[in-house]
Amino acid sequence: MDTTPIWALAALAAAATLVGFSKTAVSGANTVSLAVFAAVLPARESTGVLLPVLLVGDVLAVLTYRRHAHWPTLWRLFPAVAVGVVAGTVFMTWADDAAVRLSIGAILLLMAGVTMWRRRTAAEEKPEVVGRGGRTKARSYGVLGGFTTMVANAGGPVMSLYLLSAGFRKLGFLGTSAWFFLIVNASKVPFSVGLGLIDGRSLLLDAGLALFVIPGALIGRACVNRIDQRRFERLVIGATVLGGLQLLLG
Repeated sequence: MDTTPIWALAALAAAATLVGFSKTAVSGANTVSLAVFAAVLPARESTGVLLPVLLVGDVLAVLTYRRHAHWPTLWRLFPAVAVGVVAGTVFMTWADDAAVRLSIGAILLLMAGVTMWRRRTAAEEKPEVVGRGGRTKARSYGVLGGFTTMVANAGGPVMSLYLLSAGFRKLGFLGTSAWFFLIVNASKVPFSVGLGLIDGRSLLLDAGLALFVIPGALIGRACVNRIDQRRFERLVIGATVLGGLQLLLG
């Protein structure tokens, strides 16, 4: 990180702006950001650099949508998510940079595939009563979300699929997602510090990148009611696939 070139810093700044945008407009779009971070920085260390940036976006999202959260859904998810976070931490204790890079790439491609599958079947599915995703579904999504968010900060697509399948409308979706990731990402900080992923140098870089999250969040808030969701999802999926392939083949 000490010798990061200007073009790489510009790419990280753009990715940080997208984090802010995703937190207040299209949850899960920051899979593009994690691909950029993992491509520019050493893959393992990139997860620690990205986490405080995500937390800044989470705070802004909670300030914007704090009144729209569905807390019964959150309490149903948290125990399973904790199991996933612990499993992800165990994985990170032995995984080297190459293993983390391959894992992030595979997770990105998996999430892109699941998202495309969800888009094709959404029209045929009958929405459930809001917040009534069964316990088995909550546990499976929770464990997977906890693992992916700990290993790759890639829990967004997993939880997006769960909240959509549970019948959440836009504001309830954004409010529940905002509180979920603020709490989960904050709980990951001690684990990341213990793994050596967050230190003084990474926080110094984060201090600069955090400034770019704010305009991204403001743009997202202004666009949330105007955005063409389906077109944007296509762009996100395409960029995610390219990012995942770059990490797997790079």
